Amino acid sequence: MQTKTVIFSVLLLTLLSGFTFTGAQSNDASHSRQKTINIGLLIQDSKLLSAKYGAEMAIAKANAGGGFNGVPFHLEVLSMEGPWGTGSKQAVDLIFQKDVVAILGSNDGRNAHLVEQVAAKTRVVFVSAWSGDPTLSQAFVPWYFNCAPDYLQQADVLIKEIYTFNNMNLVAAVSDSSYDSKLALESFRKRLKLSGKPEPGVFIYENSVQGLISMTDKLIKSGADRIVLFCQQDASLKIINRLKHRKSSIRIFGSLSVISEHEFNDLEWKSLENTVLINSGQWFTTRGKVFREEFRKEYGYYPGPVAAYAYDGMNVIIKALKNAGTTREEIQMYLKNNTFNGITGTIKFDDKGNRTGETGMMKVKNGIPMPVER
Repeated sequence: MQTKTVIFSVLLLTLLSGFTFTGAQSNDASHSRQKTINIGLLIQDSKLLSAKYGAEMAIAKANAGGGFNGVPFHLEVLSMEGPWGTGSKQAVDLIFQKDVVAILGSNDGRNAHLVEQVAAKTRVVFVSAWSGDPTLSQAFVPWYFNCAPDYLQQADVLIKEIYTFNNMNLVAAVSDSSYDSKLALESFRKRLKLSGKPEPGVFIYENSVQGLISMTDKLIKSGADRIVLFCQQDASLKIINRLKHRKSSIRIFGSLSVISEHEFNDLEWKSLENTVLINSGQWFTTRGKVFREEFRKEYGYYPGPVAAYAYDGMNVIIKALKNAGTTREEIQMYLKNNTFNGITGTIKFDDKGNRTGETGMMKVKNGIPMPVER
């Protein structure tokens, strides 16, 4: 069955490559007669629900404000786990079976590329709310927008914080074996080389107890006094706790992935004490604090970056729909030419669909994230 799914997806993309969608364009008149205005959400795994919750909150607020000319917005959610190629089928299903007017994605880079291919052929706007894969914007697909900073942008902020403000050279970088973690590490090394900084020591975490012990022991023996974590949340917390167990004095910096889903209790927050992380913004703004409390009240835990970017990404789509209508070209042009105020900060896209502006940093002090101000 899985083989059939992959074959179907590949064949479908092949067919789409030679097809122009002139009759499939959305229009306001037809949607005004519908019972709902459907917006798609593609998540990485059906068990990871933070992005779904963030998008749901944005939809609920929009509907409380009247929806689209009185017609409620409706969220259509599909997950993308499975063999490579499943993601393209899910994106196609959202467009042709669920009749979505736009797609929000909270996926890794590989799956985001599949959705981007479908967006390119169908001219349906795809707003990425998580993947930092910088090659997504290098395809020059005008229907693609990213409301999260990519790995090159994250690398620039980390390099400035570590090398400029802390003046440190003995730096090690740690990645796990996931696609996005390795790509984030590669982006960091690329930016370091351009800046003329020395190559960091590189350590790869293998998902096993023995692998954790061996890697952290080698890390401590390397003499590095700073490490940068590009691992996913679970692996990052294991590494941090292991280093603290060894009473290591190595200072820890981390990308957005370190607290991606974020369902921490107070004890887990304290385990991140003095860790310096990329700041997704919702921690400190007035609107962000309101969002965090509303999210906790609804779902029982405080949201992390995944939920925050999904919330902002959905609001970006909703604002475009309310102001430009449901026609695909109008949605795309509105996103391209306007600025949005989100809980993660000001969102503006460049001509490749990248989010512009510099991302901030935060530091955990007394179990509480605090902004690093320069």
